[in-house]
Amino acid sequence: MPGPTVSVIIAAYNAMPYLTRCVTSAAEQTIGRDVLEVIVVDDGSTDGTAAELERLNALYPDLLRIFRQENSGGPSAPRNLGLDHARGRFVFFLDADDHLGAEALERMVATAERHATDVVLGRTVGVGGRGAPASMFDRNQPRTDVFSSRVWWTLNPMKLFRRALLERHALRFPTDLPIGEDQMFTGAAYLHADGISVVADYDCLYWVQREDGGNITRRLRGSEPRVRFLPRVVRLLLDHVPAGPGRDHLAHRHLTVDVWNIVAGHLVHEPRATQRAMLARLADAVEPLLHEGMRERLSAMARLRLHLVSHRMLDELIALVAFERDLERGGAATPLLVENGRAYARYPFLRDPGRAVPDHCYDVTDRLGVRHHLTRAELDGATLHLAGHAYLHRVPTLDVGTELVLRERESGVEHRLPVTPAATPGLGADEDGGRFVYDLAGFTARVDVTTAAGGAPLTDGLWDVSLAVGAQGLSRETRIGRTRAGDVSGATRTHVVPDGNTLRAVTLYTTRPHGNLTLDLGERKHAVLSHLTVDGVRWAGGAPAAELEINGLCTLAGYPEGALRVVLDDGTGTAASFTARRDGDVGFVARIPVTRLTSGDWGGELRLGPWASPLPPLPAALPPAKWRRNGLPRYAKPAPGGAARGRFALRVARTALLRALLRRCALPRSG
Repeated sequence: MPGPTVSVIIAAYNAMPYLTRCVTSAAEQTIGRDVLEVIVVDDGSTDGTAAELERLNALYPDLLRIFRQENSGGPSAPRNLGLDHARGRFVFFLDADDHLGAEALERMVATAERHATDVVLGRTVGVGGRGAPASMFDRNQPRTDVFSSRVWWTLNPMKLFRRALLERHALRFPTDLPIGEDQMFTGAAYLHADGISVVADYDCLYWVQREDGGNITRRLRGSEPRVRFLPRVVRLLLDHVPAGPGRDHLAHRHLTVDVWNIVAGHLVHEPRATQRAMLARLADAVEPLLHEGMRERLSAMARLRLHLVSHRMLDELIALVAFERDLERGGAATPLLVENGRAYARYPFLRDPGRAVPDHCYDVTDRLGVRHHLTRAELDGATLHLAGHAYLHRVPTLDVGTELVLRERESGVEHRLPVTPAATPGLGADEDGGRFVYDLAGFTARVDVTTAAGGAPLTDGLWDVSLAVGAQGLSRETRIGRTRAGDVSGATRTHVVPDGNTLRAVTLYTTRPHGNLTLDLGERKHAVLSHLTVDGVRWAGGAPAAELEINGLCTLAGYPEGALRVVLDDGTGTAASFTARRDGDVGFVARIPVTRLTSGDWGGELRLGPWASPLPPLPAALPPAKWRRNGLPRYAKPAPGGAARGRFALRVARTALLRALLRRCALPRSG
């Protein structure tokens, strides 16, 4: 008999009353009990956990497997025991405080099987004020790895693992670590996995903040347990990941998240002797991950913090933590020192000769935020009009040098155009406590696509619109359009404009999902013909008449007057052209005086410069129009076979008098 698909492993220690919901959420999974087993290991509980497990076992006798052992002091031993007894193709570790969404296992198993991945992360939600990892759950990821995603930023074991992966590499939780054991286990599983999936469109796991503060990470206070596991994780990286961008990507988590948690969450609260000892151990732990190339990945604050750690500058480190806490509470950004084209955050000890902290620990030049807002983004024929404001956050608008940048997406060709500065009095007063003023951040710009390339027309392509925002010798580039006034439309607008002896398509649109402005020249993404439709062909006035009326829609934002035409051709080289006049906002109508057409079978199309769209077939029931020319009867009617071929076909001919007379004579007489 085949074993279960999933083994849910729950390590329980004094888990009441949370255990009930935890086990129930596993038992009631939509994946079904016939493919499920729930293994609960009671790690020497002294509350009502044992009695509740007996009660639950009576409710789910064929589902629960209960094991008991003396208290081990941590979650590793009970998880390992559960894993030793697991029979499922997959295992899911669930803490007794937490619970699953009803469809969690069904969705995660389906994802693992569909994409042949060894580990699946399900979106985690915090309950009762408990924080939960979020950066890796911005979208579903069918198949990824630790280097091209953010999964390394969640190293807890509450994930779906293919059990063959764990057994093949003999992965177990280390029992000598009171905390951080999950990083060792999950990190190794990630590194050995053949593919990792992320289920982000469903709340799979609920992390519960216990009211009694009994979550293990809250019970185990102090920096020592955390400093103890960090070197082990660093060694895991050094042993399994070659030096380079991949290792640096993973190291970033430990050099920022873990170091901050140890220092700010624990070390600053401890006795002086403990602080010195733990700081020395922490410095030794992170030293193998620090190198010159790592600096570019880190924020200035992280660089400064790590410099103080590495140089064992305890008093300065404690002062920096206090400074960061004040920043967090106050919400106002730190002022800058701008010098020689670089910007330095005025964090503690900047240019302090007694500390000699290098400037690179404060350099924020490449991370300056650009803020912009558009009040106009409008295409008028071949001219783009822009207006708004833009500034470098925390850099007062002195010596402003902002430029508009047009860059063709495929070739990378760019053109820089000047903007006209405009005053913005009071801008910045409502942020950062009014600490920074941006009173010369306004701009207007006019871009004529026929001259924007140094006096020549822009070539066909997708031209992304950016601003190079400059002040005080600093410059940062940003795409624009995503922040705009409510009356600035983001709708796609296509114009057909004169281009020498022909016409050209110019489209202004906003990208998805970011909403940035792009000019489409030459129909790279937006076809002109998609804006032209013919609604119907009929006789003017509804009865056979001397004029055929063609109605339709043209949803272009603009085109030259008289350029939209209906052109008929009799197949012998004779053509007749008729201007379509505008009818309302987007409608058009063209009148064809059939009495002016020579004899023949006429085809037709709707033309706008180089663009042409065939006219639809004439209605088969369209009655003929009749008239006389030079005393002789003539007619116009649908040509035979036109409707069957899906083509406009109009026959214009002279009535054959003898044939008409014979038909009349053949008619039966009345009376």
